[in-house]
Amino acid sequence: MELEGKSVYGGIAIGKITIYASKDNVVRRRHIDDVDAEIIRFEDAKEEAKKQLQDLYEKAVDEVGKNEAAIFEVHQMMLEDLDFRDSIINIIRNQKMNAEYATAVSADNFAEMFALMDDDYMKARAADVKDIANRLVAVLSGTESGNIDSD
Repeated sequence: MELEGKSVYGGIAIGKITIYASKDNVVRRRHIDDVDAEIIRFEDAKEEAKKQLQDLYEKAVDEVGKNEAAIFEVHQMMLEDLDFRDSIINIIRNQKMNAEYATAVSADNFAEMFALMDDDYMKARAADVKDIANRLVAVLSGTESGNIDSD
């Protein structure tokens, strides 16, 4: 059997393979009446996503080392980015749209901005933005599958 995928780090790896089937969350645009409750729902989902990423980081440190686990720290920091957060909250507040939609739109905008940069490192951050947005949307919609189960 031959598998193809996206390399995170160069080199050769030997070990147990886990296949993560990414589900594209279908995001529905929905008008909301209680803006403050929707913002709280977003903030709660952001905290849950950060907790998931911390759990993934700790598990990865134990299994593959600190350097390889660093991506989960980067994702946690990206979740705390004030511009990203403000973009989501502004869509919720000003357009009275649900948090899932606000997250997806903000992520699309930020990912496009990164993808258009000249620096290859920054271009690669577009995928990270999509990853954290997918995690947030999954938590918000109750379809979260972002934790790695222990053996």
